[in-house]
Amino acid sequence: MDKVSSTQSLMRIDGKRLWGSLMDLAQIGATKKGGVCRLALTELDRQGRDLFVRWAQEAGCSVRIDQIGNIFARREGRDATLPPVLTGSHIDTQPTGGKFDGNYGVLAGLEVLRSLNDRNIQTRAAIEVVVWTNEEGSRFVPVMMGSGVFVDAFGLDGVLKQKDTEGLSVGDELKKIGYAGKTPAKHFPIKAYFEAHIEQGPILEATDTPIGVVTGALGQRWYDVVIAGMEAHAGPTPMDMRQDALLAAARLIQSVNQLALNHAPDARSTVGWIDAYPNSRNVIPGTVRLSVDLRAANDHVLDQLDAGLKSACAQLDADGRVRMQLEQVVYFPPQPFDADMVGAVRQASQRLGLPSRDIVSGAGHDAVYLARVAPAAMIFIPCKDGISHNEIEDALPEHIEAGGNVLLQAMLQAAGIVNV
Repeated sequence: MDKVSSTQSLMRIDGKRLWGSLMDLAQIGATKKGGVCRLALTELDRQGRDLFVRWAQEAGCSVRIDQIGNIFARREGRDATLPPVLTGSHIDTQPTGGKFDGNYGVLAGLEVLRSLNDRNIQTRAAIEVVVWTNEEGSRFVPVMMGSGVFVDAFGLDGVLKQKDTEGLSVGDELKKIGYAGKTPAKHFPIKAYFEAHIEQGPILEATDTPIGVVTGALGQRWYDVVIAGMEAHAGPTPMDMRQDALLAAARLIQSVNQLALNHAPDARSTVGWIDAYPNSRNVIPGTVRLSVDLRAANDHVLDQLDAGLKSACAQLDADGRVRMQLEQVVYFPPQPFDADMVGAVRQASQRLGLPSRDIVSGAGHDAVYLARVAPAAMIFIPCKDGISHNEIEDALPEHIEAGGNVLLQAMLQAAGIVNV
């Protein structure tokens, strides 16, 4: 083994420093239950961004901000002609969010830079840590806004005009918090993109596996469904003469659940929102509106789920008691990650002696968009009870450190080491 390879294999992050940074950031917007509420483009988001920028500058990075507020902290490499290696995530949270969702990926990237500084390691390609704007979509839509604009999934002008429930626009709020940057919000050549993240599900913990090698993300189809029946008095109307929209909804929900079970283990099907009208105790519901969320690892299965949903709606419509209206409102194609980058994560885990398993992401992440313009991969670590988007979201320090070490090794493999 040559000196460079030996140095890389011995490199480790400072797990205690990474944990401390996570806890420090979590104080901004801390909730009584131990979580974080730091919505995008609020004053608290500004404070979190300012803290990251200060830390990045203290680590010797140059910082630039693009027109949608994405923050890029750059540690220069030896060869400025090479495209950089990127890592990052987001620091905005859900209203009842946790300390780790998104924040871990950003601060694990920062810890990589700090650890390289500790050893005075110079990489061949530059390394950049990115904070993506409004990944959660809690305050503004669309979700994954910053990375979506970056890869041209959304137009910048339209996104800047998006408003929250109080009528405040993305553009105005970016200016208010001082993060309406001048750098074009446009993708540039990238050698590799890695994103470390808590799993947000139960598989790694249940299998006692510290590292998830993410091979891709499930494709998604979202639908709005309207079921029209007829309101009637709950007492005088016989059961066999009712046009009960809620009963039809219950049957549809059962069918939706069965769709994913028919395509286990990676398919998902969910009714997450429902509204019944008139929602009165003694009135048979006349109208029900509900959402359907279908997810699968490839378009073939996703198309089968779509066909099954349409068939279930058609059967209920043909019964003649209710009228069904189905509209697809979102489509995210399945996104496989780059085989070489996935391999780099897998090899890093092996080099470190960390058990790992391949896993598919059921949630959307900024990496899903970055994979459209750069070789990308993700690193998952377990979270307690698989819980996320919740104030009790938690992760073990040893898993935090393990994922950070895998990220360090994978990024060094992509960026290259010049000197030791």
